[in-house]
Amino acid sequence: MKKQTIATQTNYQKPDAYGALSMPVYHCCAFEFDTAKHMTDSFTGRVADPEYVRVMNPTVTFFENRVKALTGAQNVFAFNSGMAAIANVLLCFVKAGKNIVTSNHLFGNTVSLMRNTLGPLGIETREVNLLDPSAVSEAVDENTACLFLEIITNPQMEVADLSALARIAHERGVPLIADTTLIPFTEFDAAALGVDAQVVSSTKYISAGATSLGGLVIDYGTFPVINRKTRFELLFNMGWYMTPHAAYMQTLGLETLHARYKEQASNALQLATRLLEVEEIKRVNYTGLPSNPFHELSKRQFGSTFGAMLTIDLEDKATAINFLNRLKVIHRASNLFDNKSLALHPASTIFAAFSGSQRRAMDVLDTTIRLSIGLEHPDDLYADIVQAVK
Repeated sequence: MKKQTIATQTNYQKPDAYGALSMPVYHCCAFEFDTAKHMTDSFTGRVADPEYVRVMNPTVTFFENRVKALTGAQNVFAFNSGMAAIANVLLCFVKAGKNIVTSNHLFGNTVSLMRNTLGPLGIETREVNLLDPSAVSEAVDENTACLFLEIITNPQMEVADLSALARIAHERGVPLIADTTLIPFTEFDAAALGVDAQVVSSTKYISAGATSLGGLVIDYGTFPVINRKTRFELLFNMGWYMTPHAAYMQTLGLETLHARYKEQASNALQLATRLLEVEEIKRVNYTGLPSNPFHELSKRQFGSTFGAMLTIDLEDKATAINFLNRLKVIHRASNLFDNKSLALHPASTIFAAFSGSQRRAMDVLDTTIRLSIGLEHPDDLYADIVQAVK
């Protein structure tokens, strides 16, 4: 079956007593076992029955199974946020004395997690230019825990060659972990590009309009420690498992993901193309534009769509802030890939905790506005942007 069909056809783990077409929401904390042995088998993983909702819930398991069917992954784990998913997968590999090879072109809280949370625990973050294979190869050593990147960086819109990075990582026995939030996992084959595990903020495209918070680790089984440590240690100890209601909402979101994403990506491309002609906009950054330096690589890796996020640069910071204040159709909000279009000024919001010099080193500019394109008609979005810049 095609993926848009698979998204509606996953079988339940056990038949529903009433034949419900949508997996029921199991809002409960505990499950009764038939025997003491059944209880032991559940807690030790010999049977796939829920032992306690902090680590397994039927509604969440169904959501995980649907993502497995769509990706071909060996294991999928659902968490209560994208940041929880990132923290979980990193903790599968890091310990004091280990290092993470990555870039400083990452979402602000991902940078903060590595520098400010893991750093004091004795875990080094090595930030290199991931567009330079020699720099990456030099940074990876016997103490490297993993190579981590975003497939399209937020908000710099940089795209690295995943296959080249995978070769470097795998030659040293190191996993390549990719945050793939900006392009839905249904649109490309991450495993074929050498990715060992994806992390996704399912709050974004999957939740179908910012209905719920969530995150995913999509594990392709090449490094068994991810499954072992997540299933038998981190879910028990950290308490960041997805809630059943969020899983229910995001399962429904998967059913409409194909249709919504195609419309949003089409809107983004139309808008980016038209904005090139607006004199007051100094730069339009979107990998779907043929003039974009990452256009061909992005097309080769992710297919014919380029996501629903783009950035524009205006004359200066004051102009950018004034632009935000004048928007009437596009909403001032910090999420991505809602059904509604959103705008923010990254330097003064999601990167506000960083100093000016740190932001400049990360290429987070005061002139940049980030736009998440929704389902409105592109003519209306274009008109709103033009009136705001003029």
